Amino acid sequence: MKTVIERLKAFRDERNWSQFHTPENLAVSVTLEAAELLENFQFHTVEPDLQNIQEELADVMGYCLLLCDHYGFNPETILLEKIAKNEKKYPIDQAYGSAQKYTKLKK
Repeated sequence: MKTVIERLKAFRDERNWSQFHTPENLAVSVTLEAAELLENFQFHTVEPDLQNIQEELADVMGYCLLLCDHYGFNPETILLEKIAKNEKKYPIDQAYGSAQKYTKLKK
């Protein structure tokens, strides 16, 4: 992941775009790119464009990684911590096969 982040930063810095990559702008960009990803699924009758899905996922992840870098977060660490937290919020015996939010699960 470090190599990917360094490539993203080099790409950004070579274009003098760091000035535009405030945390707020990066978070907005994540949302905008996620919306572009969602466009691929707008009409269920249309065959998905896998190349575009891949590119939009890369855009979303790129902005997320730049935001992690800004705050000094390790992406792998924060993902593993969140998974562990969700495992507690969604115990298998209560969440199995259910799409309910953890606050609605039967205890």
